Amino acid sequence: MNETRALVLFSGGQDSATCLAWALDRFDRVETIGFDYGQRHRVELDIRGDFRTWLAATPWAARLGADHLLKLDALGAISETSLTRDVAIEMDAGGLPNTFVPGRNLIFLTFAAALAFRRGLRHIVTGVCETDYSGYPDCRDDTIKALQVALNLGMEARFVLHTPLMWRDKGATWQLAERLGGAALVEAIRLHTHSCYLGDRTPRDWGAGCGTCPACELRARGWQAYTAAPRG
Repeated sequence: MNETRALVLFSGGQDSATCLAWALDRFDRVETIGFDYGQRHRVELDIRGDFRTWLAATPWAARLGADHLLKLDALGAISETSLTRDVAIEMDAGGLPNTFVPGRNLIFLTFAAALAFRRGLRHIVTGVCETDYSGYPDCRDDTIKALQVALNLGMEARFVLHTPLMWRDKGATWQLAERLGGAALVEAIRLHTHSCYLGDRTPRDWGAGCGTCPACELRARGWQAYTAAPRG
């Protein structure tokens, strides 16, 4: 496996776009992978192309490798969630928002590792976060560490799963983007990424979205913290 190449799980959202920039800043060659699982906010898959196009005009262009888009219809078919069905977003009886798609990150990372194995990519980067999130158990640090062990045992490999945002809130994620690529990267993420669970592209000062779903609320709160922070 190549020590200088990476695969980034790139959905088209703020977090994965920041992780893509983080990887481009560290590795010689970076490929991306996205998943079409019948998500209600499928517009994110269209927006991700816009962000990659923007990257192609930056100094990172030479490091940006192939993009892979996999269809995982079965995940959407078995998931009774507000991300895969036209139902209202609410909390379920177990205390989790019904935006939680059981097994999603486990499946994504397993498929990503299978692709990375074939292409000789040791490093896998994902934007999961335990600090400022909706309580999804497959975003926890313990989950990712356990999965890294399982993937390496199951594939007789030495993958490294990187989670640059694990201990950052959304405000700190915007700050990381600024450190990586300055105001230009911040603006590209603001304009060319999508987080809204409803697929709404209504312009906002922090990007685009409905403004009321959990993803929009997190992104807006992070933007407010970022813009309110002292500079210099």
